[in-house]
Amino acid sequence: MQTTPTVVTPSVLIYVQHLLGTGHVVRAAAIGRALRRRGCAVTMVCGNTPPPTLDTDGLTIIALPPVRASDATFQELIDEHGEPITDQWKDRRRERLLEVFDACQPDILLTETYPFGRRQLAFELKPLMEKARARAGTRLIAGSVRDILVPKADRRKEEEMAETALRYFDLILVHSDPGMVKLDDSFPFAHRVAHLVTYTGYVYLANRAEPSPLEGIDEVIVSCGGGVGALHLLRCALNARSLSTRAGGATWRLLVGHHLDEAVFSSLVSANGDGVIVERARPDFPRLLDRARLSISQAGYNTTLDVLASGVPSVLVPFAQEGESEQTMRALALAGRERVICVKETTLTPDILARAADAALALPRVENPTDMNGARASADTLIREWEKRR
Repeated sequence: MQTTPTVVTPSVLIYVQHLLGTGHVVRAAAIGRALRRRGCAVTMVCGNTPPPTLDTDGLTIIALPPVRASDATFQELIDEHGEPITDQWKDRRRERLLEVFDACQPDILLTETYPFGRRQLAFELKPLMEKARARAGTRLIAGSVRDILVPKADRRKEEEMAETALRYFDLILVHSDPGMVKLDDSFPFAHRVAHLVTYTGYVYLANRAEPSPLEGIDEVIVSCGGGVGALHLLRCALNARSLSTRAGGATWRLLVGHHLDEAVFSSLVSANGDGVIVERARPDFPRLLDRARLSISQAGYNTTLDVLASGVPSVLVPFAQEGESEQTMRALALAGRERVICVKETTLTPDILARAADAALALPRVENPTDMNGARASADTLIREWEKRR
């Protein structure tokens, strides 16, 4: 009697830490769900509270004591009470992370952003890397990075990133389409780690939750991801509707991120005028874009992919506080292909936003040619590389 061979799939531990926006954890969860569909047991350990709209179906979520950046400088990390983290806090969190690793005994360890960021978390990440390297059963250590890295003023820090990748990692997944953006465009030592790099395409798995029948139709959807750092954009949008020639007759729906506190949210609700709706970010955002006349947003990774997937005319106002350049690079790459209208955050006023909205509405709605199957490609690559090492 012929028997069906047993299919063996790896267990996977994903480490993710978002400090300001939510894009990192959204991307990590998308890869986790793709691995789960391939039959892998997936544990995702989160260093900050995931947004309530996050789809974690099928994943085991383990929360570390949460930490976040106090502001856009990323210079200070604070705990859930808003207090600076201490050495004792670091000790407790490191011990908890290593306990999770020991309990999971993963075949694959995947770190999101690290080693190309999260230097402030080295107190726990380097011990995790050492433990994973020492354990024979962990066959594959991989890093997961978005399309564009934040350049460092000190080149030595970037060189250290490359050295850490070479010391600990077997594979680096870069979640971009190299026809649009390459790691070399934002990382000067990309040549040193080129043999570790696999491009996966963009990681995009839209939440297909449906709005009610009339919501979103011919609207202007203003969004800001997690919400931190977007208050100026939201306030300008409140006053731009009446100044727009092409979009002034539409309903403007402002989606406020869950990381903006309740007092700020209430002040925006109180300030809205005729034809403007202010509400919290919602899981049916991609479907709202499908129905919309126009999108106005920052240029974070996930929001930009939602915009591209929908084909909706778009204004991008990239987050650029404290010298941040990642979103600006992404927005300019798209603007150069005449896909969006890009507006500098530093020059943004209601009048400028209204004129940008009018210009964007002169752009055609186009099909997206970009590779956006990065979650599935990431899962396939991780499993394939693990199988080589069995």
